[in-house]
Amino acid sequence: MTDKHVIVVGGGVAGLSAALNLADSGIEVEVVEQAPFMGGHAANFTCKATDTCVKCGACMLETLLGRAAQHRHIHLQTGCRLEKVESVNPMRLEISQEPQFIDPEACDGCGCCYENCPEGAILQGSSPHQIPFYALALHACLRSNGDACTACSDACPQNAIHLDKTASKKEYRTDALVLATGFKPFDPQDKPYGYRVFQNVVTNLDLEKQLRKTGRLVRPSDQAAPANAAFIQCVGSRDAKLGHLWCSRVCCGSALRMARRLKARQPDLEITVFYIDIQSFGKDFESFYHSARREFRFQRSIPGDIFENADQTLTVTYVDDNDHAATEESFDMVILSIGMLPNTDAARLSKGADLEITADGFLSSPCSDQPTISKGLFSTGSATGPMGIAESIASAGQTAAAVLSYLNAKKSK
Repeated sequence: MTDKHVIVVGGGVAGLSAALNLADSGIEVEVVEQAPFMGGHAANFTCKATDTCVKCGACMLETLLGRAAQHRHIHLQTGCRLEKVESVNPMRLEISQEPQFIDPEACDGCGCCYENCPEGAILQGSSPHQIPFYALALHACLRSNGDACTACSDACPQNAIHLDKTASKKEYRTDALVLATGFKPFDPQDKPYGYRVFQNVVTNLDLEKQLRKTGRLVRPSDQAAPANAAFIQCVGSRDAKLGHLWCSRVCCGSALRMARRLKARQPDLEITVFYIDIQSFGKDFESFYHSARREFRFQRSIPGDIFENADQTLTVTYVDDNDHAATEESFDMVILSIGMLPNTDAARLSKGADLEITADGFLSSPCSDQPTISKGLFSTGSATGPMGIAESIASAGQTAAAVLSYLNAKKSK
């Protein structure tokens, strides 16, 4: 089907997986990603293996990025936003793109621009498979305030930086559209846990980035290794007050894998896990969980408040599940396992593309009886609900099969 063309919106795990499945069938695939780099949230995930693989899935993205970057039928574009679906049969889309100051074909990833920018406006990718490996954040650049700074382009030995580039809009015609727009992480700033107020309260995503960069857990306040740390589960999930009744599915597994890796690297670290109950999704997770119970302390309670002490340790208040007594306990660090929310674009895109959304606000999963399938509109991955890396890859495979079936049926008419 070399005469067919599909646009995939979203360059995370599901989007890249769907693109590869389609491209391997000879279809020309355009992957458009809103962020400066491909990979989505998973691009910042770290391997959680200790002496053996724990099936966290972080390495899968590297494989997807490498294959997609080299595939002759896949075209990757960053800084793009799907503005509207103008029509179906034939399908016409309008996509806007931010200025692409760094030419991915010319950039060799030397880092001269990154090293010479006086304002730190050059962003660095997290994977060597992200092409280009650098991007210019215009909002942080002196040029956004009228300055004529050319430090980055002057330093580039490949002449790959062109500061005269402007934003653009382009109309696309395509045979099918796959929405793989992912999820939005819950922002715990409004919870009584002191996030962005107390330096030593971080999220699981913050911790992923720290471990990917340094390999160790340190307190942001003083860069010292903590003696103890607490994980708080279900922050933003299974919360009736917020109206977030769903389970985010990946948080329990991610926290326990992260805790085990921390314990393997820092054996003296004492870890406590505050939880409602442990959700065991995935093969072999139940046995993994029972093993973890022998390594960490599990406290069946969700804390009410966190207070910072003079030495920047943190006092966590909770009700003990055993004697129902109000309890206070101090920790050097607290890690919040934040939930997965619908992407903020879900509602906008559902209206523009005539897609259904679930009661929780996620895009509906594609199925054969949905009217949108007959129009060539598909959704996949965590845009349709919380799921981990392995599930996202499986979801993308199912969606790609549905797209191929649709294109074959369309071709035979």
